[in-house]
Amino acid sequence: MLSVWHSFHHGVVFHLNFVQERRLTELRGFSFSMEPHLWNHRNASKDFVMLGFSNQPEYAVFLFWVFLAMHLVTLSGHLSIVVVTLVEPSLHTPMYFFLRNLSTIEIFYTLVIVPKMLANFVASSRKVSLSACATQMYFFIALGTSECFLLAVMAYDRYVAICNPLRYTSIMNRALCLQLLVTVCATGFVLSLGLTALIFRLPFCGSHVINHFFCDIPPVLFLACSDTHTDEILVFVACLMALLVPFLLILVSYVFITHSVLKIKCSQGRRKAFSTCAAHLVVAVLHYGCAIFIYIRPKASYSLEQDKVVSLIYTNVTPMLYPMIYSLRNKEVKGALRKAIGSKVSFQKKIVSF
Repeated sequence: MLSVWHSFHHGVVFHLNFVQERRLTELRGFSFSMEPHLWNHRNASKDFVMLGFSNQPEYAVFLFWVFLAMHLVTLSGHLSIVVVTLVEPSLHTPMYFFLRNLSTIEIFYTLVIVPKMLANFVASSRKVSLSACATQMYFFIALGTSECFLLAVMAYDRYVAICNPLRYTSIMNRALCLQLLVTVCATGFVLSLGLTALIFRLPFCGSHVINHFFCDIPPVLFLACSDTHTDEILVFVACLMALLVPFLLILVSYVFITHSVLKIKCSQGRRKAFSTCAAHLVVAVLHYGCAIFIYIRPKASYSLEQDKVVSLIYTNVTPMLYPMIYSLRNKEVKGALRKAIGSKVSFQKKIVSF
């Protein structure tokens, strides 16, 4: 078995080294063909080239396996939360309804970005069509924006639970929860449609090399060869709506929550109230912190290499941490996970004994 593994590993390494040599040749040729006088038509080429991390080809094998492992951990973590909150009756509450949908959004959010990023580590070509790039941007913005508003809805849910506990079940009924979820998703997908259309109506008549690992707004906007001042203002306003408005709603909710919790005389009660909000607050800070850094600033202050690293964090690292944060800080989720694992082990023992 060891000899087979070593043969497989050396084969992968050889293939990736060969791919990197071809890719560097392709990028050199592509860059040479990008002379301005060759681009007389609007978006003359319908293909972009995703630069990704091609400036460090010697780490391609290592990065591929690292990000693949992280992606699998992310998917398994969020799938566990979705399954557990569905099958465990004690978790059929508004808080876990929103948590389940947050994990569902995270699953699709990472699937939009990570598989293509992984493929670019081993592919001989990093070309992506204009339509594929627009599609990726559309779903990335739609899911990311939906997550922003869903986090604000979750903060409102915690506000009602702590500040109006006696009226919680009547206020946060199933109909309202579904309405809030539909509104959140509709807002995200409609706003994304406008932003994506705004970006891809621009002419890309210069370099088509995207200095990023996915089709994000700043690196694509950076390639436009027309005056983008008006477009930048519109993108900035849209990002303010999608990021700062829900973030401010979260802050206001937590001001009222903190005020109510401090009125609780029992220290154990205060600790329990804060513990129900801690995981959500950590996730919100991580999500909004990275997003605000990337999107709420003028084009002149972009640093594509720095932005690439930050984007790597909020598309790969933070989605992996969210299930851990929610499960480690929540006794109900941990209990449900243990119960599910125990039931599976018990079922397997019965099958073996049979």
